[in-house]
Amino acid sequence: MIFQYSTKCFLILSLNTSARLIFKLIIMLDTIIQYFENIPSLHRTLILVGGLTLFSLIESAVPLFSLKYSRLRHAGINLFFTLTTIIVNFVLAFLLVKSSDWVVANEFGIIQWLTLPLWGQLILGILLLDLIGAYIVHYIEHHVTWMWKFHVVHHTDQNVDTTTANRHHPGESVIRFVFAIIATIIVGAPMWLVFLYQSMSVVLSQFNHANITLPKWLDQAILLIFCTPNMHRVHHHYRIPYSDSNYGNIFSFWDKIFGTYKKVDNTRLVYGCDTYMGEAEAGNIGMMLKIPFIPYRSKIEYAESENLE
Repeated sequence: MIFQYSTKCFLILSLNTSARLIFKLIIMLDTIIQYFENIPSLHRTLILVGGLTLFSLIESAVPLFSLKYSRLRHAGINLFFTLTTIIVNFVLAFLLVKSSDWVVANEFGIIQWLTLPLWGQLILGILLLDLIGAYIVHYIEHHVTWMWKFHVVHHTDQNVDTTTANRHHPGESVIRFVFAIIATIIVGAPMWLVFLYQSMSVVLSQFNHANITLPKWLDQAILLIFCTPNMHRVHHHYRIPYSDSNYGNIFSFWDKIFGTYKKVDNTRLVYGCDTYMGEAEAGNIGMMLKIPFIPYRSKIEYAESENLE
C-alpha cells in the first residue's frame, strides 16, 4: 500500500516536472518568436558587430595561422564589403518582408502546408532556409560562370579570418538576396523565422571563417551538426578541387549528404584564388569591384602533385 502510494506520488511529481518543463519551453519559444518578429535594426547590427568582436578576440588568443598581414587594412577592405552588403539588404528588405507576409497570408510554402507545432516550424524552416538560401546558391555560384565572377571576390582573400565572412561583392549580395526570397517563398517562412535564420547565418559564418584553433574533440562534436572553421577553411584553398567543396554555412551535413565534403590538414592550406593571387588585385577594392565585368579567367588545372588528401 505504501509502495503504491509512493509510486503514484513519484508519477505525479514526474508529470508535474515534465509539464513545467514543457510549459517553460513553450514560453521560451514564444518569447524567441516575438523577439525576432519585431527585432530592431539596431539589434541586428549588434549581432553582426558582436560576432566580429568576439571571434576577433578569440583569433588573437588561439590562432591557427600566425598571419603576416596588417589586420587593420585587411579588416578595412572586408568591412567595406560588409557595408555594401548592409546597404543592399536595407534597400531590398521590403521585398523580403512582402514575400514573407504573402506566404503567411496565402498559406503558401512547405511549413504552411504541413500541420506542425512551432518547434517543428522552427527546426524544419531553419534547415530548409539554410539548404536553399545558403548551400544551393553557394554551389550554383561556383558552377555558373557569371555568378562565379561576382563570388570570386570572396575567394580572393589571402588571409582568411572572421571578417572574410562579410567579404561579398555588392552584385553577389543581390544574388544572395534573390535566393533568400526564393527560399522564403518555398519554405513559407514567416518573418520571425527569416530574421532568426539570418541572425544564425551571420554568427555561424563569422565563426566558420575565423582563424582559430579548436580542440579536436570539440571540433568533431560541433561538426556533427554545424560547420566549423576546420571544415569551411578548406573551401578557401586557392586551387580546385578544394575550393569546390565544403559549401555549408550553418549545417555541416548538407555537404556530406550531397558528396561535396572534403577533410584535409588545415595547416597545408593556401588561401586565395589561383587566378587572382597578385596583391594589386586581391588587395584592391577598385579592382575587386571590377572583376565581374572583365573577361573571365579560367581556373587553372589542378596538379596531382598538389593533392592535399
